[in-house]
Amino acid sequence: MSDDFLLPDLAEGLAEAEIVTWHVGVGDHVVAGQPLVSVETDKSVVEVPSPRAGTIASIHGEPGDIVPVGAPLVTFAPAGGVPADAGSVVGRLPSSDAAASPAPPPAAPPAPAPADSGAGTERRPPAAAPAGHASPAVRSLAHRLGVDLAGLSGTGPDGSITRSDVEAAAGTGGTAPIEPLRGVRRAMAANMTTSHREVVPATVHDLADISAWAEGTDPTMRLVRAIGVAATEAPALNVAFLGTDRGRRLQAEVHVGVAVETDAGLFVPVLRDVTNRDVDDLRAGLDRLRADVAARSIPPEELTGATITLSNFGMHGGLYASMVILPPQVAIVGAGRIHDAVVAKDGGAAVARALPVSLTFDHRVVTGVEATGFLRALLTDLQNPS
Repeated sequence: MSDDFLLPDLAEGLAEAEIVTWHVGVGDHVVAGQPLVSVETDKSVVEVPSPRAGTIASIHGEPGDIVPVGAPLVTFAPAGGVPADAGSVVGRLPSSDAAASPAPPPAAPPAPAPADSGAGTERRPPAAAPAGHASPAVRSLAHRLGVDLAGLSGTGPDGSITRSDVEAAAGTGGTAPIEPLRGVRRAMAANMTTSHREVVPATVHDLADISAWAEGTDPTMRLVRAIGVAATEAPALNVAFLGTDRGRRLQAEVHVGVAVETDAGLFVPVLRDVTNRDVDDLRAGLDRLRADVAARSIPPEELTGATITLSNFGMHGGLYASMVILPPQVAIVGAGRIHDAVVAKDGGAAVARALPVSLTFDHRVVTGVEATGFLRALLTDLQNPS
């Protein structure tokens, strides 16, 4: 008896993954642990190993298909081997409302029909596709563009839904090519939507005078250290908000997520327990995380568990920002472009090296006094010479 191997949850909370490339084909014999397929999650590209030895009877999906967790990836053949026509079942991922199964054995050829005498014989046309029918490829496109096929009227043969119908419904009609959201960008869109729906953001800004910094000071590490100091002095911003009914959890340690921009999208690897590590250790840890992000080989666990986030957007430009908080976190610190600014000093005006700082907090959980107390502690540490 054949059986399906389903896409496992490759990371905590994973909902789906995109097929990148297959490493096996129909008829291949595999051993336990052998890579079957590479898939892209919202965090990295990972290989999915075979759970056991066996022969591949069919594979489900092609590169580019989005596969939900729990959907079939491959079907293993029964002990007797692969059916002769197994190659015909390789193709695009079936629609979510149709169970995937290996191809049935070939049926016996039908008996030849009697010659048409021209009288008493009614020729019936082939059955039409049901209205609203869509091919797996069109269903996959609709899933990526967020189009509900149930509400569409198809313009294809026999009322089938075409790619053009889906694109028109998504407002993407025209000749310009469509670039579906994939992997990291797809996850970013979902995360930002969640934040917009759930969080009540408020932002405060200030300017840190960093003229006393020694030559060669690492701004990112100074910011990470200052966040740890501020979170210790104002622990209300280093919490996980679990919802109005459940409340908040004060975190014992400060784990700082550091936003890293890539061509594929935004990653936020996590520096652990920053208050108990020195600057050199933190810098080495961040360099390693960034290298793993660039290689798309970062373990999923290195991208989870942040208690507060740093966005050092000033290295690319900009002074202040109202940033987006990712629940269950309740705060994010933004660092703007370091520049020369006129500041009040000793009763007069002076030019100083200045670092603009923004703090966005979830006003459902954090009060204005708590937020400004955090920001004050942050600036005090940043303005320290060492």
